[in-house]
Amino acid sequence: MQETPIDLETAAVVPRQEDRPRPNLLWIVLVLALGGFGIGTTEFVAMGLLPNIAGDLDVTESTASYLISAYALGVVVGAPVIAVLAARMSRRTLLITLMVAFTAGNALSLVAPSFGTLIVARFVAGLPHGAYFGVAALVAAHVAGPGRRARAVGQVMLGLSVANVVGVPVATWLGQHLGWRAAVALVVVVGAVTVVSLWRVLPALDDMVTTDPRTELAGLASLQIWLTLLVGMIGFGGFFAFYTFLNSALTSLGGLAESAVPIALMLFGLGMVAGNIVGGRLADRFGDIAVGVGLAGAAITLLVFAAVVTSGWPAVGVAFAVGMTGSSAIPGLQTRLMDVSNDAQTIAAALNHSALNVANALGAWLGGVVVAAGLGYRAPSLVGAAFGVAGVIVLVVAVVTARRTMSDPADRLAA
Repeated sequence: MQETPIDLETAAVVPRQEDRPRPNLLWIVLVLALGGFGIGTTEFVAMGLLPNIAGDLDVTESTASYLISAYALGVVVGAPVIAVLAARMSRRTLLITLMVAFTAGNALSLVAPSFGTLIVARFVAGLPHGAYFGVAALVAAHVAGPGRRARAVGQVMLGLSVANVVGVPVATWLGQHLGWRAAVALVVVVGAVTVVSLWRVLPALDDMVTTDPRTELAGLASLQIWLTLLVGMIGFGGFFAFYTFLNSALTSLGGLAESAVPIALMLFGLGMVAGNIVGGRLADRFGDIAVGVGLAGAAITLLVFAAVVTSGWPAVGVAFAVGMTGSSAIPGLQTRLMDVSNDAQTIAAALNHSALNVANALGAWLGGVVVAAGLGYRAPSLVGAAFGVAGVIVLVVAVVTARRTMSDPADRLAA
């Protein structure tokens, strides 16, 4: 029979570790994912409502598209800046503050009287994006503990995937029938609910180590951090090249009606949901190999899509496989950054989402380049396959470089 330990200085009974209350991982992950759901919805819904916004604010659709760029710029700028400035802040307080800022940015969008104000509001709403996902991933991994980190990270990222399946379609429907501000109002409600839920569910997280701005900035000197970020920028660039021109490929080459596109997008989103679940489990067991398998799988499925796109509905089914394989690499990529960043985990985790937004912009741009060059709507998928292969190559370079700089296996954390 195990005796209960006693603190000899105070004569107080000290609870055994197994007797101490443990945070409820399920509720923590659900609340963190809810925030991701709101962020994912506001990020993508503007794409489907550009005509509505342009008409309401009396600007052209091409001008209205600056709203997407403004949000992306906020993500890229906000992730590293917030990670550095908030380095000493409690992770619990930081998450709540980030969600308050996100909700405030969307509330400003809701009441924006002019296009200029809306541009500023979109930028503000994008600032917390990368930092929120980065810190949420660190918190989920910390609460889950060794052996379940990537799985917990993948479950948090489910919020972003579910946003593509449910949030964006619902918000788009609201925007089309009740005005685009109704879609923004939905996001504000989700943000407010998330703030309250974070306040109620998150533990104090006093055992999570905080750093300081100098330590976080020092992480930028790590070759492994930059190589891992480069894997995301390149590997997922093709993922977004495919997604950007999926509509045109299915209707122009596949001969499908516009009504088939929402089905394809839904299947793509469901694939992302499955990929996050499967990828988290694989990453916990196989580490870097899971990331490589995901990127290689994305390259293969993109090649298959290019081969079958003219057949119509079979290509819609392949969209699910593309979403699953590509997103399966994300949990492993996020946990790899945790491993190689040592004490600069906050800035590394946040920068991962800046890298993915760069991939989004890069993929869409290169996809447009090959289409404009007259190579057709099959070309973006081929570009995507090439990007997937390139991502695997960069990952191999990162792994080999890390092993060469180690004197023993424990040194990987400092690589």
